[in-house]
Amino acid sequence: MARKTGSNGELTAERVRLAALRLFADQGYAAVSMREIASAVGLQAGALYNHFPNKQALLFDLMEGHMLDLIGEWERESRRFVDPVAALEGFVRFHIRYHLTRQDAVFISYMELRNLEPENFARIEALRRVYEGFLRKIMSIGKRDGAFRIGDTPVAAMAIIAMLTGIGTWFRSGGRLSVAEVEEIYVQMALGSLGCGVARAARSMLAEPVE
Repeated sequence: MARKTGSNGELTAERVRLAALRLFADQGYAAVSMREIASAVGLQAGALYNHFPNKQALLFDLMEGHMLDLIGEWERESRRFVDPVAALEGFVRFHIRYHLTRQDAVFISYMELRNLEPENFARIEALRRVYEGFLRKIMSIGKRDGAFRIGDTPVAAMAIIAMLTGIGTWFRSGGRLSVAEVEEIYVQMALGSLGCGVARAARSMLAEPVE
């Protein structure tokens, strides 16, 4: 997670976050104690509470930080796109790259939702709706402009999000496919599901030189 650090206290808090992220991903939130997290960063257990009042606050901090970073990165990335087809392709590629380089954070953000207290859960769900809203907006504009054929936009958006996020369960670096190849496959599937994959493929073929 990209947080600004400066003072020793901020640097220590970031070390705590990284240790907790690794331990939660490896063992599960319920199985990890604050004492274990403190030990992982060379702190006394009591010193940990100077940075996070309890384990729930630490889990929430990790999940909120992940979502805020994700939203901020996409907002910056999205400025490059001027039409919904390009924006959809960009969103697919961005989501894949971002999530495959942060697999522990992604795993925790989905698997540990059940361990959030109600107020914290509501905040994370609200942030997830903001991010999903970016995709719904792209799809709504494309539907309005005739670029996409969509029945129910919210359902179609959730289907694409689920498809993209599921990559983390099977993709392994150094496997048969590179990240770039996976991106291309998923771009074609996303565009095809909205009725514009065939047209895009046809345009690509027409652009190829004749042998």
